[in-house]
Amino acid sequence: MLQISVTKTTHPGSLPPADKLGFGSVFSDHMFLMDYSDAKGWHDARIVPFGPLSLSPAANVFHYAAEVFEGLKAYRCADGSVQLFRPRENMKRLNASAQRMGLPSVPEEDALQAVMTVVDVDRNWVPAAPGTSLYVRPFLFATDPTLSLHGVHEAVFAVILSPSGSYYAHGMNPVRIMLETDDVRAVRGGTGYTKCGGNYAASNRADAHAAAKGFDQVLWLDGVERKYIEEVGAMNVMFKINGTVVTPALTGSILPGITRRSCIEMLRAWGVPVEERLLSAEELIQAARSGALEEAFGTGTAAVISPIGELSFKGQSYTVNDRAIGPTAQKLYDELTGLQWGRRPDPFGWVCKVDGN
Repeated sequence: MLQISVTKTTHPGSLPPADKLGFGSVFSDHMFLMDYSDAKGWHDARIVPFGPLSLSPAANVFHYAAEVFEGLKAYRCADGSVQLFRPRENMKRLNASAQRMGLPSVPEEDALQAVMTVVDVDRNWVPAAPGTSLYVRPFLFATDPTLSLHGVHEAVFAVILSPSGSYYAHGMNPVRIMLETDDVRAVRGGTGYTKCGGNYAASNRADAHAAAKGFDQVLWLDGVERKYIEEVGAMNVMFKINGTVVTPALTGSILPGITRRSCIEMLRAWGVPVEERLLSAEELIQAARSGALEEAFGTGTAAVISPIGELSFKGQSYTVNDRAIGPTAQKLYDELTGLQWGRRPDPFGWVCKVDGN
């Protein structure tokens, strides 16, 4: 078991009201840090007061983007207990990302223990209002203080916590999305399947162009043939076509989302047919034209389910389900959030209690 020292803050803060939380701008009292070097391996696991990090301006992460991260949530149940949703899957994906980026892996049990411990230390920061949660951000980055381009020899693993407001504070309204035909998010053989910052930075320009045209998100196409659907914004995406839920196959350029996987497993448990395969923009638009496209929605940690009400491709827009939330999207949202907040039984064994021991 990882030995973690705990240094409590001398100036504890307080959880803001639920309507003042937003996302990712308020942070809890403490953070987890652990250092790596080739000579010592992972060492000095500690929980300390949240605050600035001291890094060399030459640190590898600033110049060569050697970093990966994860995102999961802690939820306050009606009985006051705190639980996480499939955290082990996040730790597995963190290490898959780290391996691709040449960063040292964090032993899965140690990473999970770090998350559980810092959440327990700051459990008072887990909000209880409907729809709110404590966002957990583990991240791993290279700190080698040299501009020489080489393998990573020094790194830091950190976990910070941010109480977050309800994603749907003003209702679960379907979004408008635009198929992106110029920029690409990732290519097979690259870093598309990892959760690294460069993937998100590369999407900023297309997001800005879509927003300028009045759209909420972009729908990414593959980077080689520019014809197959990949992700929507920073989420995985699903389409219900003639009664079957179709989602892009994980070909190496798509993030293997944990919410995506949970949706697929739930749908199959309910007897809903699911296909993981290549889906071309042409097939999707034809389904929209003919009425075969019954529902479309994104899946991800932040929103859980984000229904899509309108698709735009080459200047032509197509309405999905009369711009209303479809029954499949609604059921998935209700069931997943019911599990996450402890309002429904967990037949899958996905929730993980933070028991304080």
